[in-house]
Amino acid sequence: MKTNNRRRRLADRHYLVYYLMLLPTIVFFVVFNYIPMTGIYYAFTKFSFTGGLFGSQFVGLDNFKYLFKSGILFRITRNTILYNIAFILIGNFAQIVLAVLISRVMGKLFKRITQSMLLLPYFVSFVILRVLVYNLFNYEIGLVNSTFASMGIAPYDFYNKTALWPFIIIFFYLWKSVGYGSVIYLASITGIDPELYESASIDGAGVFKQILYITLPLLKATFITLFLFSLGSILKGQFELFYQLVGSNGNLFTVTDIIDTFVFRSLTTDFDIGRSSAAGVYQSVFGFILIMTVNTIIKRKNPEYALF
Repeated sequence: MKTNNRRRRLADRHYLVYYLMLLPTIVFFVVFNYIPMTGIYYAFTKFSFTGGLFGSQFVGLDNFKYLFKSGILFRITRNTILYNIAFILIGNFAQIVLAVLISRVMGKLFKRITQSMLLLPYFVSFVILRVLVYNLFNYEIGLVNSTFASMGIAPYDFYNKTALWPFIIIFFYLWKSVGYGSVIYLASITGIDPELYESASIDGAGVFKQILYITLPLLKATFITLFLFSLGSILKGQFELFYQLVGSNGNLFTVTDIIDTFVFRSLTTDFDIGRSSAAGVYQSVFGFILIMTVNTIIKRKNPEYALF
């Protein structure tokens, strides 16, 4: 018995170094993730700066009722989910196609140049992107309307028309992200055993059949993993993209306002901390339920592809 206790004490001392190495990470998450969770209480109050966090008037679920009854919550949830579905599906499809095409390029120099050019948009800041879009679609000095004027066509007021903005936002999101995302799929393709392609070629399979029956099935695990990660933040949206491209243009809010931009605007313009917190709580809870549900479904169908 004494020998066993001594061994346990030695083992505890041995692992003490690893516990100390974990300490900074634990402190980080406690300070920046768990302590701020006390701010959830804001969602149930009518916040006042004089009362502070616990001195403000407690209103229960009134903030949530307002968001539901006013239709704001339905609108921003609809926009957030639809945009993210488009980002996930179209984005992953484009990334896979791009990765497959690059993997089939034989020239190493051409492949490197192509990858570098495709990665460049990812490093363009959203502020620069805003300037680019403004100079394209501005009513008076925009490139598009200047081209229309030179052709004798009446200018189009892009910033007062909602029909085109979903396509504009999706296009520029893909322009920035597809090149970077294709690198992940390209890494997965590189890890595929070349002997599989050699065997398929000997059996008479052409390039398209090799892609269809070897490359795409082996990319399934990568796609599902990235899909689950993307789904976890499906209600988070792309705040920088929407805020920089649309800004405070209320004419476009019906089709461009997402949860993140609504929360930010409620804090900075309306100073309604209670309602913005209620929207944030709704966003977190809904996203948690969604990712748990989808992961459970995938775990039942293909356990090896589930996150946990």
